[in-house]
Amino acid sequence: MIAEVIINRTAKKLNRTFDYQIPKEMEEYIYVGTKVLVPFGRAKKLEEGFVVGFKENTEYEVKEIAKIEENLTEKQIELAKWMSKKYYCNVTDCIKLMQTPGTRTKENKIKDKTINSVYLKKEVEEIEYEIQSGMIKSEKHQRVLNFVKNNEGATIPEIESFTDCSRAIVNTLIKNGYLEIVEQTVKRDPLANKQIEHIEKLILNDEQLQAYNSVRQAIKENRFEEFLLFGVTGSGKTEIYLQLIEEIVKESKSAIMLVPEISLTPQMIERFIARFGKEQIAVLHSKLSIGERHDEWERIRENKAKIIIGARSAIFAPIPNLGLIIIDEEHDSSYKSESSPRYDAKEVALQIAQDNKIPLLLGSATPDISTYYNATEGNNITLLELTKRANNAQLPKVEIVDLKQELATGNRSMLSRELYKDIEENLKNKQQTILFLNRRGFSTFIMCRECGYTVKCDNCNVSMTYHGYENKLKCHYCGAEKPVVTKCPECGSEKIRYFGTGTQKLEQEIIKQFPGSTTIRMDVDTVSKKNSHEQILNKFKNENIDILIGTQMVVKGHHFPNVTLVGVIAADSSLNIDDYRATERTFQILTQVAGRAGRGELPGKVIIQTYNPENFSIQAAQKQDYLEFYETELALRKQLKYPPFCDIIVMKFEGKNENMIKQLSLESYNFLCAKKFDCVQVFRPAPAPIDKIQNRFRWRIIMKGILDSKFNGACNELLSQIYMRDVKDVRVSFDVNPNNMV
Repeated sequence: MIAEVIINRTAKKLNRTFDYQIPKEMEEYIYVGTKVLVPFGRAKKLEEGFVVGFKENTEYEVKEIAKIEENLTEKQIELAKWMSKKYYCNVTDCIKLMQTPGTRTKENKIKDKTINSVYLKKEVEEIEYEIQSGMIKSEKHQRVLNFVKNNEGATIPEIESFTDCSRAIVNTLIKNGYLEIVEQTVKRDPLANKQIEHIEKLILNDEQLQAYNSVRQAIKENRFEEFLLFGVTGSGKTEIYLQLIEEIVKESKSAIMLVPEISLTPQMIERFIARFGKEQIAVLHSKLSIGERHDEWERIRENKAKIIIGARSAIFAPIPNLGLIIIDEEHDSSYKSESSPRYDAKEVALQIAQDNKIPLLLGSATPDISTYYNATEGNNITLLELTKRANNAQLPKVEIVDLKQELATGNRSMLSRELYKDIEENLKNKQQTILFLNRRGFSTFIMCRECGYTVKCDNCNVSMTYHGYENKLKCHYCGAEKPVVTKCPECGSEKIRYFGTGTQKLEQEIIKQFPGSTTIRMDVDTVSKKNSHEQILNKFKNENIDILIGTQMVVKGHHFPNVTLVGVIAADSSLNIDDYRATERTFQILTQVAGRAGRGELPGKVIIQTYNPENFSIQAAQKQDYLEFYETELALRKQLKYPPFCDIIVMKFEGKNENMIKQLSLESYNFLCAKKFDCVQVFRPAPAPIDKIQNRFRWRIIMKGILDSKFNGACNELLSQIYMRDVKDVRVSFDVNPNNMV
């Protein structure tokens, strides 16, 4: 029997199958999805590969498979093949997403975690006799033996702690044959320290019950259906998720709960633990150690965890009996991968749900324009609506402050007079405030006022950001750092000015203006350590800190009943980006951040500071009127031919030799134009808006249209041709409906 094997390499020219003979003794253990080690080319080391098919004979002289490793399922291999075609990447790139964490490299594979446990080596009766007869005279020896008798499997540090005896005493008892050490495997548990009281399920209101019953019906009938749960902020979407998952668990099935990013995970996990307990829950996200991810993956594979909560990569978890997929905050851009394979977790979830004949539930207060369009204009998605907050709380009052007027009246502070007054009032009333500014750092760029020189990154064609606490300039694209500039390197002037504001500068300003207040900051710079998200959010909630300052991490789904004021410092920051979704992102962020106010019994207020108060996305966010925004935005997109009326495909070229990537982009453009696509428009190649990152020049070709098999085939053919030429130090990739156009 011959196995068709794909070699686990990133080289594009190896994105095909190679034939290998299956040894007789391995035939019954190898099937589609098996990871194998095979001799390949002239390399002395064995290469990893995956079996993707079988055949009886081959025309080539072939080598034998050397060893069997891990197994994937046939369904996983089929999903990887589908992703490879859809996202223009190697099959092995997709397979890697489905492998157990810690087993993806040939060396340094993750090992089981072990501890040394202490057990009695002699029989209990014999030890008791020796103590009573005086053969064991030492009081400390007796104390240790009595403790181990009642607590077999304790570790040496535990014995030291509870008996007040040293390690030397334990070692003496081991040497004399009374105790023995046994090495035991233990699971790494990311939820080990969470102690949360059980909470009973809540009674659903009429709208919640109607939504719940619609999805529950699809679960009972074992059929695929895609739902959009469109509910205002605080309308009780999570309670519906919890009760649907309870139904799934009762049927001995499993559920995936995807959340947008790590900042939402701790609160979501706490709610699930309070309802279901820790034993049934597995978590998967990037802040876990590789060992923790490995052990959680194995728990899922062994069907020990029924509820999987995590960021986008959790969609690939090896779940034996999947019954439901839920994607919370479905509009969030973090569900789309920015590196190869550039997959969209929502599209992958849809494929998995269809394949398993199970429901897919998307939830959001501000759905993606394309999702809402498919739910209202097409027949693809069933729309479920929640129009009021679950606890009958009122939506917060939203006010817009025109910063042009503030400047005209002499206020150059980061805080408008209205926002300053309301923060002061909140501090008096012992109520909490969230201030949102979607820029980290202290100042966004540094410029010489004499000659106009701005400090740019040596590796990237972008301005460097000043970080005040470290007194450094940092590039937010490649991570490069520079000391602070005090004299202009161009003209020698000392007239250096810091422009723009970031969260560090805002925090400093708040401390200066409200010296008695307590503040905490949440952005990429403060959450780099493990569990730092959780610690910041818990500190804000439990210690009743006055003001939380943060980037979009503070926007996502958090529930703080004592937060009654939200201030948006600069609503225009997301409007002024070179992206057709700029207004949609602005509306979503403003509506989501506004939803953090007034979620308890106290009424909430939101102040949006902007230089563009007339912009329709800001106006609609003030009214928290999604439909008004949707209708205006949809009309613009139809006129300009943007999604959902077409797809946007960006072909990206990156390399250290600009002339080479320019030439390659022109050749690719001519190849695509020669195909004469019916429904796709190909635009001439041009430098990307940021034309250099990490010392690599960047060009791109933008295409707009309806993707079909002819177009997909042509793109995959073009990629194959480029990589068969063995172009040195050039990266070429396709991105379908990219998150950003930069």
